[in-house]
Amino acid sequence: MKRLLFVIFFVYLSLSGCSSVQEAYKGNPTPKDFLSHDNADIFMYEGIVYSNVEGVKWVLELDYTIGEQILEIKKQKKKAFGFRNGAANKLPIGTVIYETNTPVYIAIVDGKEIPYLAMIEG
Repeated sequence: MKRLLFVIFFVYLSLSGCSSVQEAYKGNPTPKDFLSHDNADIFMYEGIVYSNVEGVKWVLELDYTIGEQILEIKKQKKKAFGFRNGAANKLPIGTVIYETNTPVYIAIVDGKEIPYLAMIEG
């Protein structure tokens, strides 16, 4: 009987520990995850947060071709509440976002091409 209780207790601890780890890593990052940092530069498209990656070396070395327009920034939001598709925290309203032949999306602001990547867990 003691052995059965020990096994049940061990299984319970194992399962409860796993579920808390899984919950901590469930889903993609949200605007709230980024907007607590002053240097965040993000926009949202199709429910996914895209972050400015100008300082990432391998991105700067990409040879990309700009493709079709996929989004125009419709609103600026400094807070996560109401941050939806077409919102950005730094890009000006009216900024056009383009897809490329790479994982990078390009925002063009005052003639400057700014690369963004999807922030996806996994």
